[in-house]
Amino acid sequence: MSLFTGAGVAIVTPMKANGEVNYEKLGEFIDFQINNSTDAIVICGTTGEASTLTHEEHIEAIRFTADHVKGRVPVIAGTGSNCTETAIYLSQEAQKAGVDGCLVVTPYYNKASQKGLIQHYTAIAKSIDLPIIMYNVPGRTGCNIQPETAAKLAKDVDNIVAIKAATGNIAQEVKTMALAEGRLDMYSGEDGLIVPLMSIGAKGVISVLSNVAPQQTHDICQTYFDGKTQEAADLQFKALDLVDALFCEVNPIPVKHALNLMGWDMGPLRAPLCEMEDANLARLKKAMTEYGILK
Repeated sequence: MSLFTGAGVAIVTPMKANGEVNYEKLGEFIDFQINNSTDAIVICGTTGEASTLTHEEHIEAIRFTADHVKGRVPVIAGTGSNCTETAIYLSQEAQKAGVDGCLVVTPYYNKASQKGLIQHYTAIAKSIDLPIIMYNVPGRTGCNIQPETAAKLAKDVDNIVAIKAATGNIAQEVKTMALAEGRLDMYSGEDGLIVPLMSIGAKGVISVLSNVAPQQTHDICQTYFDGKTQEAADLQFKALDLVDALFCEVNPIPVKHALNLMGWDMGPLRAPLCEMEDANLARLKKAMTEYGILK
């Protein structure tokens, strides 16, 4: 059984003006997401600025989210690290917090060979009883889970159940699904490729777009599940300019600005992330207005 199907939001982490995590706002935003058909909450991923949270903040954000959601939708915690022991620690703490699964990114900067990736993911998986979604985003990490490696892990390790695919290489994702022989769920890690990856069997998306358009992103997936392939594609096409604008600077800079434009008061970004360039901010406003989420 899949951890979830549909659109899981890679949720932002709201900050107070002084840079502290704003848990009150996070609770409000979680409720907004669930009330607008988001199918899962993914806390402390890239979009949640996990890389600049302290370990204590990271764990508390996971714990708060699990407690606040109260089982209404699955909660998946980002617990990856470029240090295997740190990833084990965060994953174990996430399990104690009561989440439904862990999202574990490939090691970044120090990277790993394919043999090292097998050892890394196997060690993390064996340390917990939760299902794991591997997160493959080589553009950010410089490390790519090859299809043969993903398939081996899925077949050899019972609780490695899915992969978040953000390579931009559909041929690679096709090969991954073929080699896994039904043992590995896939989620698009790119909002511009939801329908294409669902056409090869993906279960949905872990989405940045869902932050600003949760109902619409859910609808892209549900329309496809309902067998209305062309309608789903049309919804995908309609979102294209907004998706491009949300990634015109490093994620999560644009999406946090977008939410602030929508009145959410998500606060500042943590350094080294910074304010958007004026031209890109104008592009974002235009795309949001044309999509109908900003007046």
